[in-house]
Formats: sequence, structure tokens, C-alpha cells
Amino acid sequence: MTDNQEQRRVLILDDEQVIANTLALILNRSGFEARAVYTAEDAIATALESSPDVLISDVIMRGMTGIDAAIRISEIAPHCHVILFSGQAATADLLERAEASGHRFELLVKPMHPRALLDRLKKLN
Repeated sequence: MTDNQEQRRVLILDDEQVIANTLALILNRSGFEARAVYTAEDAIATALESSPDVLISDVIMRGMTGIDAAIRISEIAPHCHVILFSGQAATADLLERAEASGHRFELLVKPMHPRALLDRLKKLN
């Protein structure tokens, strides 16, 4: 892993705490600086405190969607790469609306293997 990857701050947003915590644990053990949060509002507050390099977010959550949070975080941290993940069909419509507004987010399908996510993160500039 390069120094750039070791210093990369990753914010993980998922209302399923076990998933968020597990991803944070895996990423921290792999040399990333990862933090898990469980609500979109907490993700936005965290982004304001320490601008993340990468946001990994579930899409469908109680309250604000992950896409809405990603749009807000992209405004706070324009350099932040957004990776969304979801296992629900409703995601496609939400993603299309975000793209129509000029936002481009990457989408991974749940369940995802942690190795696939690590490989994807290592390929980011």
C-alpha cells in the first residue's frame, strides 16, 4: 500500500451498524483511516469536521437517503470520491435523479466482498 492510500480518510455510512462497523474495522486494518456513522446527519457533521477522501454509503436508510447525504458531502468536500452500495431495486431511480442533477456516484451491489471493496479503493487516485 502506498503512503497515499494509508492516509486516505474513509467515511462509512450505513444504518446497519454491524455492516458499518465491520467495514471500518476491515479498512482500518488495511491501512485506511476509516470511521463508521449510522445516520446521514452524522455523516454530514463528520464531513464538516474532517473532510473525507472517500464516502462509502448505503443508499436506502431511514430518514435521509445515502444519495442525499452524498450530494451534501460532495458540496462540503468536492474532492471526496463517493461509492454507494445497495441491495435494493429502488436505488436505480434515486441514482438516476442524482445523475440528472449532475452528480456522478459509483454504485456497488450488496452483498459485496470486502476484498472487492479494498481492491476498488486501492485503484482510486
